[in-house]
Amino acid sequence: MEFNYNVIEIFTSEDVKYQGKPISTAIIDCVRNSKIAARCIVSKAIAGCYENGEVASNNIELLSYNMPLKIEIILPSAELDMLLPKIEELVVDGIIAVEDMAVKTHRTTSKLIPSYLRVKDVMTANPICVTESTTAGEILTILLGANFNVVPVVDSNKRPIGIITQGDLIKKAGVPIHLGLLAEFEKSKVEQYLEGVASKKAKEFMSSPVKTVFEDKLLSEAVDRMIANNLKRMPVVNKEGLITGMLSRLDVFKIITAKTPDWKRFKSQNVKVSDIKYVRDIMERDIHTVKKNTPVDEIIRFIDSNEIEHVAVIDDSGHLVGIISDRDIVGFFAEHKAGLIDYLLALLPLSEISKRHEDLIKKTKMKIAADVMKSDLITVSEEARIDEAINLMVKHVIKLLPVVDENNIFKGMISRDALLRAGLHNN
Repeated sequence: MEFNYNVIEIFTSEDVKYQGKPISTAIIDCVRNSKIAARCIVSKAIAGCYENGEVASNNIELLSYNMPLKIEIILPSAELDMLLPKIEELVVDGIIAVEDMAVKTHRTTSKLIPSYLRVKDVMTANPICVTESTTAGEILTILLGANFNVVPVVDSNKRPIGIITQGDLIKKAGVPIHLGLLAEFEKSKVEQYLEGVASKKAKEFMSSPVKTVFEDKLLSEAVDRMIANNLKRMPVVNKEGLITGMLSRLDVFKIITAKTPDWKRFKSQNVKVSDIKYVRDIMERDIHTVKKNTPVDEIIRFIDSNEIEHVAVIDDSGHLVGIISDRDIVGFFAEHKAGLIDYLLALLPLSEISKRHEDLIKKTKMKIAADVMKSDLITVSEEARIDEAINLMVKHVIKLLPVVDENNIFKGMISRDALLRAGLHNN
């Protein structure tokens, strides 16, 4: 069986540029960013001549080094009308030809993290930093108003000497709950209950020494290090050891979302793609669930005893109908936040809430899981590719994704960590 392909041939030279970029680089970027099943080859000649009489040679006596280039792009015929106009715009000096090609097979291997990317291409530059003398109160103010929960500690020369994570704030600084929950309370209440914590200095509770990554290191190697050390973020340094950025899992996911080809489109063009991983291969199946009619106090004890932040809600047939998080539990006590924060900041286990607020639980209309859960869920099919799951997480800024089958039967969860590990395995 043969498939209809085309070859776009460009005959140009080394000196040709498009918007200051070498023509070969501009064309490669164009093909790559089109996310189509195309291959591009650049060949450099050893000699030649041009229409204007110029001679190109590797003979030093001729003092001419503007060597001819031949750039070939092989692609399915269905993509030609989309790509060719872009190529024609780029080639400001040269000849473009198109030929038919009968292809017998087209095979490729999937890669989620492009091998050419380096940390500096992906990192978040110019991160917010603190010093050893920065107080816990100042750090909390920074983090509660940000979309991250880690901050690097630097010396006077901007060299990383430590890092402060959410775990450091809870275990070492005395902050009683994770930042997502703390942000739910009124600022005045937070300040009131954190008076004893706010004056502590960063040097008292930061993690040190800190693992860093060089900005010119390959991204795949940096991700490998993050996984090996169970890190969600790493400070990035230059060759002088000065901090230049932060690399996070979300940064990696964003670049995967931007660079991953359309594998479904490849398949429709009979391109055989190997080593694709699916959600079913990496999802966590043994996930805690509750029923729609489970009492709220039981859910609180359930979350507490299993040390989890989320629980899935299913109906009698196993269909996923909702998710309950510890933040939803906070919302359950929306009208009694002062009482709730009393128990939280006293470091009582979650199960104690049902005792302290027994009357409230009896009187409230929200008595069961169905009243507390979120039902507007973002889910992913167990048959989806992991790049599709990554796209959903990036688009909706979520850390955990429920997995369902074609009948919406709950199958498990997929996390950022699992996706990162799977993404590295594919490289």
